[in-house]
Amino acid sequence: MPIVKVDKDVCEGAGVCAEVCPMNVYDMVDAGGGKKAEPTRSEDCILCMACVNACPTQAITVEE
Repeated sequence: MPIVKVDKDVCEGAGVCAEVCPMNVYDMVDAGGGKKAEPTRSEDCILCMACVNACPTQAITVEE
């Protein structure tokens, strides 16, 4: 099962990952007055890496 991680210190809450993910892995959650990406459905990840490639701050890592 893939392990999807978001570095909350680097994530700026752009939401691009949630927009491009074909499996709806991410939710945007409240975090310190703003929104941050949270991989709430990592088990659905198909390792397409669309989120990794789209993230403007490189806050996402996906491991097998």
